[in-house]
Amino acid sequence: MPTLFEPFKLKDVHLRNRIAVPPMCQYMAEDGMPNDWHGVHYASIARGGAGLVIVEATGVSPEGRITPHCTGLWNDAQRDAFVPIAASIKAAGAVPGIQLGHAGRKASANRPWEGDDHLAEGDPRGWQTIAPSALAFGANLPKVPREMSLEEITRVREDFVAAARRALEAGFEWLELHFAHGYLGQSFFSPHSNQRTDAYGGSRENRSRFLLETLAAVREVWPEHLPLTARFGVIEFDGDDERTMTESIELVREFKAGGLDLLSVSIGFSTPEANIPWGPGFMGPIAQRVGRESGLPVASAWGFGTPELSQKAITSGELDLVMVARAHLADPHWPYAAAKALGIERPSWTLPAPYAHWLERY
Repeated sequence: MPTLFEPFKLKDVHLRNRIAVPPMCQYMAEDGMPNDWHGVHYASIARGGAGLVIVEATGVSPEGRITPHCTGLWNDAQRDAFVPIAASIKAAGAVPGIQLGHAGRKASANRPWEGDDHLAEGDPRGWQTIAPSALAFGANLPKVPREMSLEEITRVREDFVAAARRALEAGFEWLELHFAHGYLGQSFFSPHSNQRTDAYGGSRENRSRFLLETLAAVREVWPEHLPLTARFGVIEFDGDDERTMTESIELVREFKAGGLDLLSVSIGFSTPEANIPWGPGFMGPIAQRVGRESGLPVASAWGFGTPELSQKAITSGELDLVMVARAHLADPHWPYAAAKALGIERPSWTLPAPYAHWLERY
């Protein structure tokens, strides 16, 4: 079995190790534009030694943002602002990735530290949300979305395509489609949020249609030699987990047939009534099952923030890549700390030479 610090190859992309930094929303953009915050943040994390750094959930359209402060990629000015960010990640030795998403009925929200709820009616910063069905998420997100017309479904799919083109032009080499966490893609798949009676609702096949059509459309414009991946919630922890897992794995097999290269296995977050069994590395066995039954390489996050857990997830065959999120916020040089903890020879050389030289010398 491989280990955490062994390289990983997917298509023509080589990662220096199996540590990935997953998308973590910063909520610091204005009008979708990344700025100095993002430039410093992503360059710093990439210098820390991870093999892959995926830029935060980036809206494919203005109404697809989670908050007014999320990044976007619906115009060329945003694309141009991402160019130095992607270049800085690559210059630091990591592969630059980006996650494209649409927040659906969870959009038009306050930043987490400002309430983490829907913007109030009448707030000029807010907008009309859209979703497969006119069903609110509930809890702190009570806004009822407008049910999408067939024309809107087509338009959003094309928004993903246009954003994928811009991501490539900006220099990103790894693309992740956000089909998880109760956002638009997950909302089409989940019976909690999709009660349509047309070709996009009802059966598992119909509820999968938007995701598969979007994947196929993006596959047409994203180069074959670069990884095309997705984050998808395969389980809801809502008491109907085996049915959801079975349906999800059927869809993941179709993702693979449609050209997906790797799946980041996550949680649905489609209902506030979910009873999630939070714990260290708890998604590892679930991801392993998805990988085994679908044939796709898999990654996952949620509780792999210690070197020992990350190493075990790789060596046991649960994951092909381990997504380490919050630990990188606490310590951008987490791979260095992990290498030391795991007894890797010359652990300082997970860092750039201007750091590694002095750490190794004294």
